[in-house]
Amino acid sequence: MRREVRAAVVIAVAVIVVSALAGAGWGLLAPTEQLFVVEPGRGAVLTGESGHQFDAVAMFVCFAAVVGVLTAIAAWRWRGVRGPLLQLGLLVGSLIGALVMARLGEQVAEWYHPRPHDPPVGQIVELPTEVGAWVALVVQPLLASLLVLFFAALNSSEDLGTGTAVETGSHDPAGTFGPYGAAYPAGSGPLPYGSYEPAREASSGSLPETRPHR
Repeated sequence: MRREVRAAVVIAVAVIVVSALAGAGWGLLAPTEQLFVVEPGRGAVLTGESGHQFDAVAMFVCFAAVVGVLTAIAAWRWRGVRGPLLQLGLLVGSLIGALVMARLGEQVAEWYHPRPHDPPVGQIVELPTEVGAWVALVVQPLLASLLVLFFAALNSSEDLGTGTAVETGSHDPAGTFGPYGAAYPAGSGPLPYGSYEPAREASSGSLPETRPHR
């Protein structure tokens, strides 16, 4: 249990770090909005520039989706700690990571495109975009959680491949169970057919014959 808890913490921290790096990349690549200063302290958005706000949010969603998928795959490959705690660590890390990605990305965009102080009338200025739609923060944890659940559903092992399952049939004597139920090895005693035993294979098209023991 302690090993799984430590693994969940490591996964959460790793997801947050990766999300921060993705947020910095988004802040550098996110488009800006250009405004025309019409009077001191006021600006008019140029034609077509208002769509960049949507473009920035769409890019953030793509970044979040990629991070969610990659972190889920990487966490699932840690075979020895698969289980509920891995799912919890990934979910918590993705929730915090999405928030860090948005905040850090907006700060990087602010540093890369600083807001001008009291620009003159007639100047065109560039303003950094923001995430704005906080629904976009759900994409990363949602995809990561669903992908891990999908992997768990596809796994046929009861222990999800961790190798910790107890083999309940390891103490059964050889030959006790076969592919069609109970099997009775040779020399183990009388056959469970009463006073009859199966006859040899009959000819094709005829019913098998039985004969009593003598």
